Amino acid sequence: MPFTEKQYRQRISLGQSDNTLTRLIIINLVVFITLALIKVFYYFLFREEAIVASRFSNEALKWVVLPADMNNFASRPWTILTAMFTHVGIWMTLANMLWLWTFGYIMQDLTGNRKIIPLFIYGGLAGAIAFLIAVNLLPAAQTPANAVYFGASASITAIAVATTMVSPGYRIFPMLNGGFPLWILTAFYLVISIATVPYYSVEAYMPQVAGAFMGFLFIWLIRRGYDWSDWMSNFFDWVNNLFNPDKPRRGQKSIKEQLFYKSSSDPYKRTPNVTQQRIDDILDKINQKGYNSLTAEEKDLLKRASEDEV
Repeated sequence: MPFTEKQYRQRISLGQSDNTLTRLIIINLVVFITLALIKVFYYFLFREEAIVASRFSNEALKWVVLPADMNNFASRPWTILTAMFTHVGIWMTLANMLWLWTFGYIMQDLTGNRKIIPLFIYGGLAGAIAFLIAVNLLPAAQTPANAVYFGASASITAIAVATTMVSPGYRIFPMLNGGFPLWILTAFYLVISIATVPYYSVEAYMPQVAGAFMGFLFIWLIRRGYDWSDWMSNFFDWVNNLFNPDKPRRGQKSIKEQLFYKSSSDPYKRTPNVTQQRIDDILDKINQKGYNSLTAEEKDLLKRASEDEV
């Protein structure tokens, strides 16, 4: 296997430290475990299932799930964001994290890791807004006043649809007689998601539909030059750099200037060093923005490194 392909496959693995998908799954699991520990604490205090369920919902869970009642939502507006990261049941959590890993891994493989979190958030927001519209404006929705919305289903649906739009023919399990195309897996996921929702529950269907539409819209706009993930990724980079001691200071030479070139003079053509550090930087860029973001010089470096490896 060529050097670049081998290195690249290693760097998009789930356990890689800078893997955005890993961080996203960890955030969801941390919220789930925190809520589970709080519920265990209530069991130690009250013992009875009915009391525990009531106290847990009214005193802990309500602060992170999206309420159907607009007055309650006005008092807890942050829940439109926290609801998408909130899971309660173990099977719901495992199923959602498995689907998130499945489609998120492929999306990251195709586009780099800067699209995953923005798309997850946009899908979750679309699902939350659709839920509020359904329960408050649609007469077909017969939702009790204390109903709540939570879970990553709309976000995962957005990622699934967006990934399929990027490459519907992406092969799943290619070692098994050539595998099968991605669109079949996406169709299976959508059927399973819809089948588990009661047919009369309009407010449960709407977030799924909104998530799918957001995934379609996200890629449709990118193809027309409007990338909704840029501002969010730049904001996350800015926040991360605030706590990054290795960030270059004003007037300090960049890593490229310090390590990349053999000569600081002005030759006819500066030849870059093929160092492991430089290759790692390029592979990080591929992981974040995709191969097409590389400059001609960086592509040439990878080609030279591949030839050296062979």
